[in-house]
Amino acid sequence: MTVSIKEAWKTLTELDDILLLTHRLPDGDAVGSLFALCRVLRSMGKRVTYEIDEIPRNLRVAAFPQKEALIPRSVVTVDVGDKKLLGDEAAKRWGDRVDLSIDHHATHVSFAKQTLVDPRSAAAAELLFDLFSQNGVITDPETAAWLYVGIATDTGCFRYANTTAKTLGTAAALVEAGADNGALNEGLFETKTRAYAAFEAHAMQSLSYYLNGRCAVMVITQALYRQTGICENEIKEINALPRQIEGVLAGITLKEKETGGWRVSVRTRAPLNAASICAKFDGGGHVRAAGCELPGTAEEAIEKLVAAVKAETDTPTAQGK
Repeated sequence: MTVSIKEAWKTLTELDDILLLTHRLPDGDAVGSLFALCRVLRSMGKRVTYEIDEIPRNLRVAAFPQKEALIPRSVVTVDVGDKKLLGDEAAKRWGDRVDLSIDHHATHVSFAKQTLVDPRSAAAAELLFDLFSQNGVITDPETAAWLYVGIATDTGCFRYANTTAKTLGTAAALVEAGADNGALNEGLFETKTRAYAAFEAHAMQSLSYYLNGRCAVMVITQALYRQTGICENEIKEINALPRQIEGVLAGITLKEKETGGWRVSVRTRAPLNAASICAKFDGGGHVRAAGCELPGTAEEAIEKLVAAVKAETDTPTAQGK
């Protein structure tokens, strides 16, 4: 059941012994939203704990809330567009027990008893800010910092098309509440380890171009992870690189899974729709950023993806008709 902000807040006030979950391989919005919600619920006197995959180094820019030992009676998810994104184990254990899902993906697949979803929000953290502010929560500096992390990362430091005037106003309010945007931006966007720099250089060498340069594909193998010592959860920002190349409308990054097959990230420029491309392979996301998974060899996956991009470019909307 889809609920309003008022109804979602009422639900949160009634829950206790809460387990917070987000998607596997968490990005900045997942981490920031989960930690901000954890802090606010605890300020309300709630008993709260959380489960999350290893957090990438560039997202360790503020203090993590301590985990609490408790037996969950309630489950809340943030930034999860489909219960399968929780990961196999978490989805099996908790996927059918979620009381409230808070999300901003237009391709959200309902799985919770109640769902608060708003695709107009640039990030789940922006939706959480609305949830808090409309219910009289005074945001402290650490909570403001985590909300800022979520919004800044999902908007590419306010460069992506999902950044609205409302998004900028929310960021300003968070800075006023104590979020140190300068220090946070430096940690999130301006600092790379030497290992990551080496990884990025090798990854860029794998770039190939299709459809007269409108589609660029980068392939990241397990061998490259081993060679550089970088893990998949540390390379979220690399997904944007293929799209940054002049003339590219669809930038695709294939990341080899340990078990075989590929995790795929698609980033697009107008008029292409990344979510529409990934939906052909049971994936989803946003208009400019989406993901899916594909089996087989890299060559087989690329062939399917390029065909999907071509189909998208051949639509009347993409042709400007």
